[in-house]
Amino acid sequence: MATKASFGKLAPWSEPAWSHGIPSPYYNDSHRQLRDALRKYVDENILPYHLDWEENGEAPRDERLKWARSGFAFNDVPPQYRSNGVPLPAGVPYDQLDAFHLLVSTDETSRVEGGVTTSLGGASVIGIPPVIHHGTEAQKGKWLPGLFDFTTSFCLGITEPSGGSDVANILTTAVKSSDGKHYLVNGWKKWITGAPWATHMTTAVRTGGLGMAGLSVLVIPMASKGLSHRRIPNSGQKAGGASLVELDDVLVPVENLIGNEGQGFKIIMTNFNRERYIMSVGCNRKARTCLSLSLEYACKRETFGKPLISNQIITSKIATLARYVESHWSFLEAIAYAVQQSPLAWQDPDVAGRIALAKVQGGRILELANREAQQVFGGAGYQKGGPGAVIEQMSRDLRMMVVGGGSEEIIVDLAVRQEMARAKGRGWKL
Repeated sequence: MATKASFGKLAPWSEPAWSHGIPSPYYNDSHRQLRDALRKYVDENILPYHLDWEENGEAPRDERLKWARSGFAFNDVPPQYRSNGVPLPAGVPYDQLDAFHLLVSTDETSRVEGGVTTSLGGASVIGIPPVIHHGTEAQKGKWLPGLFDFTTSFCLGITEPSGGSDVANILTTAVKSSDGKHYLVNGWKKWITGAPWATHMTTAVRTGGLGMAGLSVLVIPMASKGLSHRRIPNSGQKAGGASLVELDDVLVPVENLIGNEGQGFKIIMTNFNRERYIMSVGCNRKARTCLSLSLEYACKRETFGKPLISNQIITSKIATLARYVESHWSFLEAIAYAVQQSPLAWQDPDVAGRIALAKVQGGRILELANREAQQVFGGAGYQKGGPGAVIEQMSRDLRMMVVGGGSEEIIVDLAVRQEMARAKGRGWKL
């Protein structure tokens, strides 16, 4: 019997269903084109080296420049701000890029471990959306074109030593100077991904009183006098460059304010939607990697004279992971479709609660998948190098995937409150 066209690894559940030829209403030739081109780039230019780059703490500078000019990076930057000579992402025009292109590209780049994708592109994927969606034309023209030759690179400064997910109670202050030309910024930011390579930090600051109404967003040059940063030695994602940033009487031009004073909380919250979705997709792909590698290893590894896969307890582990990974992927596709159909796209409040739940579920699945993979691999899953090296690396990285973008304890509460508010808006009566 003839088989349907399939892509990538051929083992069960090693790729999303649509890549194994299962019909789907969501994908067209442009999605396949992007997927195929990105798979080739990552396989040839990143995967052979990513674990070494993680160990070194960063990707080489020439590889970062190559990635910036590959056409795959910073796809949400409008074409008028893209540098000359930078190709379209796999030839897909900007006005044809949709939420499924983001799903596909994130899935492909999430095959890379150790925070290496952050080293390659900085943290601009989460640092530049506030500029794109809320910045002035002058701000966009000043900062966005440099992304493509790495003369500009953004990180996002939200989390502080005093708290992470409690954005409304940020302590970093920005006081306008007497001549009204600058803000004087004082405070700390912690676990700031991409800070070692960043030229600018999109920063949540307090310009007014207490609570969310007092927050604003400033773009702060990392070379500013009074700004210093140092890496935090975390257990994993060494190439992500997570850092502690100190701001001591830092002067920032008022022209660097994104939006208006007091709009910061709304800007930050809507930015979280896309960030959390990206992390959810990353969790899914990494869990899928655990599933795929475990199945492959179980078919090859023999114990007591027979392959591991012949044991029902092993097939049960594989089937359980497959159920979770495949159902979560369907959830991600449903969210992408909703975003694609909404005029507000990622800013739509109807998707915020669902994205929060998808992020929590993705983290839970990744934790389980990595644990079960280490059980299947045994000692090999605890070893740097060898067949279980990716599984071992992932075991050190995954806490960042679970906690980053908002801990699950906070965002499940957000999801409930968000959905209750939307339900009351539809006329629901308690």
